[in-house]
Amino acid sequence: MTIHIAKLSVGSTGIESLGRWQASLIERRGVKYPYHVTRMFPRRGEEVLDGGSIYWVIQGYFTARQQIVGLEPVTAEDGTSKCRIDLDPKLIPVSPIAKRPFQGWRYLKPEDAPADVTGGAKGDSLELTRRLSELGLL
Repeated sequence: MTIHIAKLSVGSTGIESLGRWQASLIERRGVKYPYHVTRMFPRRGEEVLDGGSIYWVIQGYFTARQQIVGLEPVTAEDGTSKCRIDLDPKLIPVSPIAKRPFQGWRYLKPEDAPADVTGGAKGDSLELTRRLSELGLL
């Protein structure tokens, strides 16, 4: 059974800024996939790897998702254990659903995940997308 992960993208202003940051990460580190390092390794890792995605919350709204392609245990410079979440480079816009701030990451059931957006609003038009969503037009 598939399970997703919800994560805040602190500092991002939209899909494009998240994409630029991830592209620079690939270039700087010489890695195949963009990734995110987190303190906790998902206990439900098999379910996450069974088609799960990371759903990015940007400025208070679910904004985009990326397929999770790997979970790797890593050790930080200070010796602590971490989890590297490897991601497909393709950012997929999703319907903007408001999400309150939270620490770390949270599991997200498939039935609670926002739908993909086909065409229409993209990342840096986040403010317009938010307003349309608040009005119930998206």
